[in-house]
Amino acid sequence: MRIIVIGAGAWGTALAVNAARSPAAHDVVLWARDRAQAEAMDATRENARYLPGIPLPHTLKLRSGAPAELLAAVPQADLLVIATPVAGLRATLTLVRDAQMPVAWLCKGFEAVAEGGRAAAAGLLPHEVQQAVAPHLHAGALSGPSFAQEVARGQPTAIVAASRDAAVHHALVAAFHGPTLRVYVNDDLIGVEVGGAVKNVLAIAAGLADGMKLGLNARAALITRGLAEMARFGVALGAQERTFMGLSGMGDLVLTATGDLSRNRRVGFLLAGGESLGQVLASLGHVAEGAYSAHTVVQRARLAGVEMPISECVLALLEGHLRPVEALVALMGRDPKGEML
Repeated sequence: MRIIVIGAGAWGTALAVNAARSPAAHDVVLWARDRAQAEAMDATRENARYLPGIPLPHTLKLRSGAPAELLAAVPQADLLVIATPVAGLRATLTLVRDAQMPVAWLCKGFEAVAEGGRAAAAGLLPHEVQQAVAPHLHAGALSGPSFAQEVARGQPTAIVAASRDAAVHHALVAAFHGPTLRVYVNDDLIGVEVGGAVKNVLAIAAGLADGMKLGLNARAALITRGLAEMARFGVALGAQERTFMGLSGMGDLVLTATGDLSRNRRVGFLLAGGESLGQVLASLGHVAEGAYSAHTVVQRARLAGVEMPISECVLALLEGHLRPVEALVALMGRDPKGEML
């Protein structure tokens, strides 16, 4: 199988490494935006910036170049995997909008509304971006609880291929399912994407609780009630409630809210220690998607009439309207209600 992974960050590199190691002997190309990065990775056989210490298989090909060069390579592929952040998805989908083979994206979050856009506008989920710019693609998402470092090291992981198109399911399973990576399929693309977007915001809340040393009871409460608001939001957008009990809902939330490799959890942890958001983001060196998508998550929920108190508090904290202790008081001071509400 011929696979092109577009984007040489941590997750794109990890999946390319996984596919290149497959017993199926896939032909895998990892396409980097920066030519110097691609050349350095090819020379050292390592992605020193994003996955230091993890060797790249000798069969993995590194490429870069202008968009025209990428387009020339696309017809030779059986599967395209877009490993850019949400902010780069629209441009990449526009570039490959005429592709005939299955296309899948790895990003999790909502596309931010352009500055100066309509006040009533809301950020779009990745599949909504695809429908706007490349509606004829055979497309879907690959998501679930998966730290890039562990996938690249070959540690056991389970993820979900989400699409309404069976051809996309088949291609993603054929490309990535193997001895260390299980790929389950799901046709609820909305639910899988909502889970992937909202869990990053909730992980910031969990990190905040850990940084404030509130205890394991508080962490469990945040994760459980966070899952409830994630599901409410997803169902309002057309998702299936049961999806949130699966890998892309509960699974990804538990991992991101508790794992030491979670950048989003780290954001909350450092904010609790008194650092400013600017200092926190500068120290990470990688994108923490929750810090950027919190605004669009809350904005979209408000437009849908969905109450998301934890996400609201995270946004207020990130925007400097609340201090960590005030966010705690706001959540704990809410009126009592039934658990299923």
